[in-house]
Amino acid sequence: MTSTTHTAGPTASTAHKGDFSSKDRLILLSIFGIVIGAISTLGAYVLFAAIRFFTNLFFYQTFSLAARSPADNHLGAWVIVVPAIGGLIVGLMARFGSEKIRGHGIPEALEAILFGKSRMSVKVALLKPLSSGIVIGSGGPFGAEGPIIMTGGAAASLLAQSFSLTSAERKALLVAGACAGMTAVFGTPLAAVLLAVELLLFELRPRSLLPVTLACTVAGFLRPLWADAGPLFAMTTPAPTAVAIGSCIVAGLASGALSSLMTMALYAIEDAFGRLPLHWMWWPALGGLVVGVGGYIEPRALGVGYDVIGDLLANHLLLSTVAALLIVKVIIWAVALGSGTSGGVLAPLLMIGAGLGCLIGQWLPGGDVRLWALVCMAATLAGTMRAPLMAVVFAFGLTHDANAFLPLLLGCAAAYGFTVIVMPRSILTEKIARRGHHIYREYGVDPLERNFVEEVMTRNVMAIPADMPVSEVLATYFGTKQTQRAYPVVADGRLSGMVDRRQFQNLAAHVLAQPVAQLVADQVPDFALPSETCRSVASRMAAFGLERLPVIESAESHRLLGIVSRSDLLKPVEHLHEEESRRERFFRRASDSSGPDTPDAP
Repeated sequence: MTSTTHTAGPTASTAHKGDFSSKDRLILLSIFGIVIGAISTLGAYVLFAAIRFFTNLFFYQTFSLAARSPADNHLGAWVIVVPAIGGLIVGLMARFGSEKIRGHGIPEALEAILFGKSRMSVKVALLKPLSSGIVIGSGGPFGAEGPIIMTGGAAASLLAQSFSLTSAERKALLVAGACAGMTAVFGTPLAAVLLAVELLLFELRPRSLLPVTLACTVAGFLRPLWADAGPLFAMTTPAPTAVAIGSCIVAGLASGALSSLMTMALYAIEDAFGRLPLHWMWWPALGGLVVGVGGYIEPRALGVGYDVIGDLLANHLLLSTVAALLIVKVIIWAVALGSGTSGGVLAPLLMIGAGLGCLIGQWLPGGDVRLWALVCMAATLAGTMRAPLMAVVFAFGLTHDANAFLPLLLGCAAAYGFTVIVMPRSILTEKIARRGHHIYREYGVDPLERNFVEEVMTRNVMAIPADMPVSEVLATYFGTKQTQRAYPVVADGRLSGMVDRRQFQNLAAHVLAQPVAQLVADQVPDFALPSETCRSVASRMAAFGLERLPVIESAESHRLLGIVSRSDLLKPVEHLHEEESRRERFFRRASDSSGPDTPDAP
């Protein structure tokens, strides 16, 4: 006799338990993502055109969009005042335009996402690229990626605000615009998506991941229309040997230490500016003077410096030049950013990290100097921004160097671990914390999301017949033996409403003889369905100040199944608490005392 086991198909009780939540707006958000990708690419082109225009204007006194480095200027000592003029202009723009154009863009985007319902203004969308073009074009030691992240996010936010969307949907589109802008600058769409996942979205849902991915993909396809196709710093290093494991850890820890020092120095400088007896409008001009002095000493530290990053990764510079460039770049970058001017952090971090790798790579075995320049470049980015996966893929996207993938992964992990242990906040979240907001960057699947009402509700519920007189209800259900805080009122098994003790206060005498159905006749009862997630019900209860909801079979039948209360919604959290706090050991050493094997106490 044989037996056959059949796998049951979907049933009515499991049909609602999908991998993801509602998908009815996914197509609309995807269309928005495609449009935003094109808009952000246009924004990147405009920003780079502005940088080139102001570079030619400030350093060569010509009206041109030709790509020229500020390092090739012939201004002599006059170069010192050029960044100060740019800083003064931006200070005036921030003072009389919008203060939100100050800074490097990513903290401002984070603040808008988490505390501003993902709303940005037209002023930010217009003034941020203009101010960044002026600052970088006048020699500011910044990259274009931070401003374009802010600009792309602002443009996407404005588009989203023109339609009837929720705050969560606006967030997804704002992040899509920001990351598409990063793709348009560097041509690294996958790294931009990972930036969204690790830093900006604070969730991993199709409604956010899909529009972000589509926007970045579109930006990647459109980028060759205005920039050179292919990797920005194409290179190939020899395959690392086994001894490189130790070198990767050393390079990562050194990069993490540098990241921590730069972050602390930046905010110490910002505090110093805050103590000056001057309005913050003048601070960028003072920071610009320091930038000008640094540019006079080491001209290649001025501006975006993509050509310098390429030379560092190719190991084309003398050690003395690298050391001078590294010191000057760190100082002028920290002072300029601490002064509250406008500019990005990615390109400076790339240059500083690559410089560190060139310096210490001379003594690291297992790979050549170019490898360690690349590893330190990515690890400095990973440690400073606390986004290690983005940093690994970003370095790979910039170079297409497959041989460096493992060293990049280990080096970035070491730098990330170092800064997580040493620093409570990153360079991005510290600025937001100083404005009174705390950002918690650990997140996982909410236990309320993965549990449904039918799994936690109380099924054994006493219900009041709708035709029972009010006086009898008071005596039977609300006397000394009251078992529930509130009772559902049912008529032929259908929910009519909910009653609690407060509804029976100060009743007229004639009401006591009426059926309880009269008390709930005008009530449109809120209810929960067994197929809803605990999260959706908890959100609704919090929004309307409810302590419990009746659970019905469907909106058509209204057949009562039970009640879900606040205490019921805590049940999914109990298991999570045990996983996080209860320490257990199931195997004991022979030297341990004999006896039954029991878990360790929490």
